[in-house]
Amino acid sequence: MIQPNIPESAQPRVVIVGGGFGGINLAKQLKHAPVQVILLDRNNYHLFQPLLYQVSTAGLEPDSIAFPLRGIFSKQKNLVFRMAEVTGVRTADNILETGIGEIRYDYLVFATGSNTNFFGNKEIEQHAIGMKSLIEAVQIRNYVVKQFEESLLLKDPEEIKPKLNFIMVGGGPTGVELAGAFAELRKYIMPKDYPTLPQSLMEVYLIEAGPRVLASFSEKTSEHTMKALQEVGVKVLVNTGVKEYDGNTATLSTGEKIQSQSLLWSAGVKGVPVAGLPQDIILPNGRILVNEFNQLKGFNNIFAIGDIAQMTNDPRFPKGYPMVAQVAIQQGKNLAHNLRLMMENKTMKGFYYKDLGSMATIGRNRAVAEIFNTRLSGYIAWMVWMVVHLMSLLGFRNKLVVFINWFYRYFTFDRGTRIIIKRGAANIVKLRQTIGS
Repeated sequence: MIQPNIPESAQPRVVIVGGGFGGINLAKQLKHAPVQVILLDRNNYHLFQPLLYQVSTAGLEPDSIAFPLRGIFSKQKNLVFRMAEVTGVRTADNILETGIGEIRYDYLVFATGSNTNFFGNKEIEQHAIGMKSLIEAVQIRNYVVKQFEESLLLKDPEEIKPKLNFIMVGGGPTGVELAGAFAELRKYIMPKDYPTLPQSLMEVYLIEAGPRVLASFSEKTSEHTMKALQEVGVKVLVNTGVKEYDGNTATLSTGEKIQSQSLLWSAGVKGVPVAGLPQDIILPNGRILVNEFNQLKGFNNIFAIGDIAQMTNDPRFPKGYPMVAQVAIQQGKNLAHNLRLMMENKTMKGFYYKDLGSMATIGRNRAVAEIFNTRLSGYIAWMVWMVVHLMSLLGFRNKLVVFINWFYRYFTFDRGTRIIIKRGAANIVKLRQTIGS
């Protein structure tokens, strides 16, 4: 039988599930605390998700946005990392069930992030593809390059168009950035790599069910983003939903049909709670209801932070905080402080989210940002976006590689190595089976 082989300690054991933004910031803040920290994750790396879309469009290599968790905590003596899949929890016994055995805890923190939300539409879930993991991003890159290669084998434009019609569903930052990146593929890469394919055969669609893109931004910023997307050739459809998608045809709420073999879904995310938790604290969106201290209802020693946690005590965010990195980072730091207070029998400090702003890039020299009530757009916002993302990356090597990549792309109008590492599937159904989603 597999055992986690975790050394025993006389100090309280804090088990953190998830090596995302929330998990690693919590663990870092506990470096000098009198506790034993056990960090669990299904992968052995931390993934910088904001740049996943650049991997999927051959802008960056996968290893430039991932950093080994063991490298992050190599000097933290009170932390033990194990790569494991969590399968359940026995709250009455303070036992976490994992694929490598049972792990005892004194304090348990769920920082498991989120997954793609298809809102119950099984047909779309089967044929579309989300972009929440490094494997998915690499497979998308393989698939997109393969679509171009196969298009060269066809003569009839009507057969080529479905291969080169790319649909992004969801007008949030991820959808906007994906659409902008695909528009740049068409403008800069398609004429260079595939000169015999007319650019007119490739269309990029961005479909948003709401009245505007970037709904969490100001109306003026949304309007600027819409205009910028249209300038780079993206067909933006608002007040429009995708009702059906069978892998070849997307049927919209307006009745329009778009022939496409590539539908990328970024219209929503949901939490993935662990089995064994009371059902009355798990919301329909998969998030776990927590109080102002990130404690699960009915528990003093079990917490949730980041995307998986739904905190509704802040009147500014009655439906819970946005599922963004800054919330997870700040909650991780606040919880570390509260765990120290809790062990000293002192009053804990309630969490208050400090909104540091939002930003999104549309492509070369085009971005929008709202920081401290200041709205930026165009080249200045694009520069701010790059600096913020570079500084947020873990590891000097990753920062350097990404900077060189961006510098090279800016002056050469080129992108990363457009190779098919492993031949993609013939359609999105097989693609999803390949990545095991």
